[in-house]
Amino acid sequence: MLGDEYKVIMGAPHLLDTTPRAEQLSCTAERMPTKKPATKKPATKKPATKKPATKKPATKSRAAAKAGPAALKLATFNINGARNRLANLLEWLEKEAPDIVCLQELKGTDLEFPRAELRALGYGAVCHGEKTWNGVAILAKGGDPIEVRRGLPGDAHDKQSRYLECAVQGVLVACLYLPNGNPQPGPKFAYKLAWFERLLTHAASLYACGQPVVLAGDFNVVPTDFDIYNTRSWLKNALLQPESRA
Repeated sequence: MLGDEYKVIMGAPHLLDTTPRAEQLSCTAERMPTKKPATKKPATKKPATKKPATKKPATKSRAAAKAGPAALKLATFNINGARNRLANLLEWLEKEAPDIVCLQELKGTDLEFPRAELRALGYGAVCHGEKTWNGVAILAKGGDPIEVRRGLPGDAHDKQSRYLECAVQGVLVACLYLPNGNPQPGPKFAYKLAWFERLLTHAASLYACGQPVVLAGDFNVVPTDFDIYNTRSWLKNALLQPESRA
């Protein structure tokens, strides 16, 4: 708290003069200086100087910053033989220009995969091949996918090339080729259902990581009767069974 000798004006403290009013007037007269006649100096005009223009670095607008990264175009394609249908694949890539591609049923080893032809079109690739059957691959436009996992976890004895994970442009992409399961019932159908369970378990762990994840490929299941033509000829097929659809 300020004392009585101070008065606050416009936020600044000023000392109050306690001298009697008559003495204040006389003191003021004695201290008042004599006023000299004002002299006006001639105005001198300074030469105008122009500051060099500085170019500010380009910055993204707030709207662009909020929009985030550009959308990615991702496609999945059961090629049913990468070498035999290479011409079809190259034509499709040139026409559609997807950023990321998941391929299934390569039907060839890693050495037989057409990396050079894809590279010439601007696509890097990682493949998980197998002689004659199965095989999956992930392609990325303008760069190489970074392999994260080869094979679906949960069964050390499963040697079939059906699952591949790669990091591409900040997204974890999983390419899968789920077992067909025919004929059913039998060991192939049991393998299909067990593979499904392993996939669900692993997918839950991927979801829990909190990062962008895509599971794409051939799931070898018909979710509903609306997803296929006349179902009469498919009633015993493994793709339509309740266990597959569950």
